[in-house]
Amino acid sequence: MDWFRQIDIYCERMDASFWAEPLNAVTNAAFLIAAGLIALSLSKAKPVDIPAWILTALVAVIGIGSFLFHTLATRWALLADVLPISIFIYVYLFLSLRRFLGFRIVSAIAVVIGFGLVSYWWGEPLNAAFGSTGSYVPAFLAMVVTGFAMLGKKAGIALGLFAAATVFAVSMSFRMLDAPVCAEFPQGTHFVWHILNATTLFILLRVFVGARTQA
Repeated sequence: MDWFRQIDIYCERMDASFWAEPLNAVTNAAFLIAAGLIALSLSKAKPVDIPAWILTALVAVIGIGSFLFHTLATRWALLADVLPISIFIYVYLFLSLRRFLGFRIVSAIAVVIGFGLVSYWWGEPLNAAFGSTGSYVPAFLAMVVTGFAMLGKKAGIALGLFAAATVFAVSMSFRMLDAPVCAEFPQGTHFVWHILNATTLFILLRVFVGARTQA
């Protein structure tokens, strides 16, 4: 496999140059801002919230990986883009099951494995319905299901998860619109996905950090 082969999958990219996707590249700063704001609040918290720091670091890595892909646009950069996102999804699910619902480690791992298997089985029909955005639908559903599970326990956490899911649904819509609107809007809409996705992750981190103080 040629890891340095160029990939052109977004409306904004017109050539192979480094700054061929300026909006898609620059808006990755939103992930760094989200991580920075959470890191600032965590730096003042005692005792140290190691799980929250791990999630915060992953959000920063997501921004860096996405920037690499939207500037270099190579196969290895694509991996640097999608891998941190996948890791965040699975790590957040595991840690939230532990913190929000009090799952034991083995039970939380079992749920995460089940989530991964279901996501794989649903992959083909979801991709047929939503294109490449279909791979994010299971994460959206996980937010909603966990939110409902928290309604009878801690409504604040539930509302936070519903808020994140709502923003994420809009975010996915803009991701899907990138190609269809390309003829009329050459910049595309993928950059909006970055901004709203960073907002989603910020809300999820706030909910996760806040749940510790409510425990």
